[in-house]
Amino acid sequence: MKSIEVKGTARTIAERSSDQARALKAIRKDNGVPCVLYGGGENIHFTVPAEGLRNLVYTPHIYVVDLIIDGKKVNAILKDIQFHPVKDNILHVDFYQIDEAKPIVMEVPVQLEGLAEGVKAGGKLVLQMRKLKVKALYNIIPEKLIVNVSHLGLGKTVKVGELSYEGLELLNAKEAVVCAVKLTRAARGAAATAGK
Repeated sequence: MKSIEVKGTARTIAERSSDQARALKAIRKDNGVPCVLYGGGENIHFTVPAEGLRNLVYTPHIYVVDLIIDGKKVNAILKDIQFHPVKDNILHVDFYQIDEAKPIVMEVPVQLEGLAEGVKAGGKLVLQMRKLKVKALYNIIPEKLIVNVSHLGLGKTVKVGELSYEGLELLNAKEAVVCAVKLTRAARGAAATAGK
């Protein structure tokens, strides 16, 4: 898995909620994003410039984040992002510190590989789950999960329960459909004409 570096500055939390809200508003006004690092015993509150999160947030790829908070380096993963409902600005980011001995839960992008038999017969391949939730040690998690669809015929599907990856536990429902070859109108019309 690729890594990306994010630099931040530690901050203290105000005692009263009105003071905290005012402080967070000031951080956002200065083009900063309030962040929290969980998982290392004590939660660490810090601020990152909004520009410093762009390559991490606006990408389909997954990364291990090398967080540098006041010069101290910590390995983490992006856990949650909150966006402004109208402006779509990043309001808050949660990171989770990686413990190399404990498994983590992440969503990993799915990549389809091969030309499905059903597509050759006039069907349309539809990816229904763009990401799958996996549990594993962070150094085992791949950048993407490859699903071979070359065997897939018309009207056939690939379900989560049919997939298996070494060292990974898939947490999605076993009956959930990852991808399917759907029958198009043109293929249905051709089948109806051939049947007459």
